[in-house]
Amino acid sequence: MTKTYHFIGIKGSGMSALALMLHQMGHKVQGSDVDKYYFTQRGLEQAGISILPFDEKNIQPDFEIIAGNAFRPDNNVEIAYADANGIGYKRYHEFLGGFMRDFVSLGVAGAHGKTSTTGILSHVLSNITDTSYLIGDGTGRGSANAKYFVFESDEYERHFMPYHPEYSIITNIDFDHPDYFTSLEDVFNAFNDYAKQITKGLFIYGEDEQLRRITSKAPIYYYGFKEEGNDFVAHDLLRSTSGSGFKVSFRGQELGEFQIPSFGRHNIMNATAVIGLLYTAGLDLNLVREHLKTFGGVKRRFTEKIVNDTVIIDDFAHHPTEIIATLDAARQKYPSKEIVAIFQPHTFTRTIALLDEFAEALNQADSVYLAQIYGSAREVDNGDVKVEDLAEKIVKRAKVIDVDNVSPLLDHTNAVYVFMGAGDIQTYEYSFERLLSNLTSNVQ
Repeated sequence: MTKTYHFIGIKGSGMSALALMLHQMGHKVQGSDVDKYYFTQRGLEQAGISILPFDEKNIQPDFEIIAGNAFRPDNNVEIAYADANGIGYKRYHEFLGGFMRDFVSLGVAGAHGKTSTTGILSHVLSNITDTSYLIGDGTGRGSANAKYFVFESDEYERHFMPYHPEYSIITNIDFDHPDYFTSLEDVFNAFNDYAKQITKGLFIYGEDEQLRRITSKAPIYYYGFKEEGNDFVAHDLLRSTSGSGFKVSFRGQELGEFQIPSFGRHNIMNATAVIGLLYTAGLDLNLVREHLKTFGGVKRRFTEKIVNDTVIIDDFAHHPTEIIATLDAARQKYPSKEIVAIFQPHTFTRTIALLDEFAEALNQADSVYLAQIYGSAREVDNGDVKVEDLAEKIVKRAKVIDVDNVSPLLDHTNAVYVFMGAGDIQTYEYSFERLLSNLTSNVQ
């Protein structure tokens, strides 16, 4: 039986992916959001899904309503109307918790790397067998006949607590989202509670000291680079400018060689987690090996473009651990180029909490430029931190740039430009692209 789903805040990355998935499963789907363009809406528009302005008339009693977490009765007319008229709705994670029970569900959790790892797992498994999936970059695929369901399991505000998947990967535990979590121990407790809900197999990065403390009723498999203490071990790494090759063994048994067209040690680990999970779940490793080779990446994770012979990389990295991983990947692919980082801190609370760690991570670049801090709608700028505070801590003498004048970036030759952030760093990137294009047209 088909239903009509209405999404309040349909342009959100998770919401848009879920909307696409339900649409592909044959349901009628519509949604509402702000007028501002967001990259996720392209897929919705191509699918013919209506995106409406917020209006209480969008809310009908016979609709199944899914509401984005950013929207409340005091800031959204549709939520206020639903509450006033006794019309029920579910939040994204609440809906997903019930939805996944119809499948063999495979979750990917972790402070960092969950979108990329969900992307790898979705790509490989959907090429082997009928699979539905939700990826945090706004990508979704739905099939009414799918056996498997792959999804990104988000720890923020403990949103993953309604989830009880058969299998899950946890990539790492790190202190992030200081606007919600009070400490690293608070983050650990959230992940530990989630781990207890896994039923068949939990795959954990074994070289994370916090993850080593995790307990679960399901069997735990550790993966990593070190033989000691890990079940799945990646070894004999071959990192080149065209991708990464490596071998994987399981408790001393060789599983063979694998190649991925991705860069950075973190992506080798992400792929090893996927190999371990699918091997344990009984999938054909030769098919896993074949489809790993064709994984094209996910949106806003080391996305490259070339503008007039200048290499530009766009990445969602907004935590020190993610910055280090992205810069490592850039060095692997472009070993002879200067690595120029353009970073926008995301939220004042995160910048205050991790100021020294941000400086240490950005020192991995050859040159650093900083954009103004992008504040969250959930916080107020009390003037406690400024981007200049971060600039002073960076050894490379970081410069603060303005979106209307990115010309200082032209001071580099033979460089690759890595734009990183979770706010509106892409506006700086587009400004730089226009500058490069204008320079070329003027020369001609």
